[in-house]
Amino acid sequence: MKVLIADEHALFRDGLALLIEQLDATATILQAGNFTQVLKILDSEHKFDLIIIDLDMQDIAWEKAFDAIRAKAKEARLVVISASENVHNIRESLEKGASGYITKRAETKILSNALKLILDGGTYIPPIMLGKNVDASETRGKSKMLTNRQSQVLGLVAKGMSNKQIAYEMGVSEATVKLHINALLRAISATNRTQAVIVAQKMGLI
Repeated sequence: MKVLIADEHALFRDGLALLIEQLDATATILQAGNFTQVLKILDSEHKFDLIIIDLDMQDIAWEKAFDAIRAKAKEARLVVISASENVHNIRESLEKGASGYITKRAETKILSNALKLILDGGTYIPPIMLGKNVDASETRGKSKMLTNRQSQVLGLVAKGMSNKQIAYEMGVSEATVKLHINALLRAISATNRTQAVIVAQKMGLI
């Protein structure tokens, strides 16, 4: 596994690196202290499995840097670990394609489990985002858009489960789960799993 950790604080990067080594002793870990360094590394190093960034690095606006990183490392799982619990930042980073947003207040066990989930193909959404629904009066009847199976899949996706975990939970094959997820995405006009959760929250479906 090849990992890139980007944070302004060297001590935090080193601590996170130790945690990742506990998850995978063979991991190759590179570090960067700002977004500029991240982009330079991505110009010379390729095929990262995981890229972890802090949004608070000051050299480039995080939205611009995020898009540039996403463009240079399309196959990598991109994760935000930040001290900020700003709902707008969380939602926007997830909509831009982050596989998870973990706050620095999270306990080590939560951080470890979140990274395991993400590496397994799931998506970690912080508890602060759950239940961020619009008023029920605006969403009355929206749940009729989805079948019972699609609603069940949506709930499991919202918990951050991977397709394999959802298949086990529902007692079906991963291929069947993919069919349900594709149907779910079409039903609510979402382009990926993360966006589906955010759209569903806005619609009051979860």
